[in-house]
Amino acid sequence: MSTIGSGMGAAQGSLQQVMALRRQLVEQSDSLKTLRQAGASEQAEGPRPAAGGGFADTLQSTLDQVNQMQARSEQMSTAYERGEVTDIAQVMLARQEAGVAFEATLQVRNKLLSAYQDIMRMGV
Repeated sequence: MSTIGSGMGAAQGSLQQVMALRRQLVEQSDSLKTLRQAGASEQAEGPRPAAGGGFADTLQSTLDQVNQMQARSEQMSTAYERGEVTDIAQVMLARQEAGVAFEATLQVRNKLLSAYQDIMRMGV
């Protein structure tokens, strides 16, 4: 019995280590994205969107970015399966980034839907 218990404890410990490593990778990835976006926004000289279309444009560009991340993740996975990419860490990082981006998008959608429903329930 104690062998099974110690085996489960070791598995939980390594699971916690993997989850901690995953959190660190996600945080580093987010930091790098923020730096890249800050550098790109400083270099961009394009016109700003009109005040009326700002939210819709922002939402559309964010959805496009999530779609690009998912496509990149799929491409990296396919390339790894073919043996073209040998660094599994890059593949897993791309998959995690796409997953986190999708989950964040899903949460934003849920909040928007909830806000819309609350507004529709309000009396005039």
